[in-house]
Amino acid sequence: MLTATNIQKYYGDLWVLKGVDLEIKQGEIASIVGPSGSGKSTLLHILGTLDKPDKGEVRVGNQRINFLNEKQMAAFRNKHVGFVFQFHHLLPEFTALENVCIPGWMAGRRKSDVEQYALSLLQMLGLEKRVDNKPNALSGGEQQRVAVARALINRPNIIFADEPTGNLDSANAHELHQLFFSLRQQFNQSFLIVTHNEDLAQMSDRILHMKDGKIV
Repeated sequence: MLTATNIQKYYGDLWVLKGVDLEIKQGEIASIVGPSGSGKSTLLHILGTLDKPDKGEVRVGNQRINFLNEKQMAAFRNKHVGFVFQFHHLLPEFTALENVCIPGWMAGRRKSDVEQYALSLLQMLGLEKRVDNKPNALSGGEQQRVAVARALINRPNIIFADEPTGNLDSANAHELHQLFFSLRQQFNQSFLIVTHNEDLAQMSDRILHMKDGKIV
């Protein structure tokens, strides 16, 4: 479902990614682990179209994504890719429901259809009583679940998660781990997760170890 071939990235003279090859199957949950500075987040950002490689190719399905222009890339990202970061990045002036809906509205979908699907996602995530709350009225775990619903709103091919439980206590982290596997069961959703959390990594279908810009 996702294929990366010979991904290389430089920042000035610093060779960050040194030829990464990777395949993710539909419905697979894979974790990337490794020391800080090994290139994990850089790889995730390239695979998720937030950055471009200096060499190599990324495909999602049959689409070569790193050769799209910026406008095409943004449209592809909105429709096919979901993100969950360590910090939820919810917009503070909007309610939980509105935060989830925004990517769907940006995609040009009918407002009422987006809201209906957003409500169903929030209900599935146990947030049906929090839809009208703004982020500052939500707990850390609730904020992160809203961020997961937002990532799902356009039914993406894959969700990229960068340290998704790094800002949560152990109880909320465990809940989020279980949620990923529930979503895989319900939607056959694929996940690629960068994490330092050993429990989450061990639950994954596959663990990819990165060191010095390579998968080892």
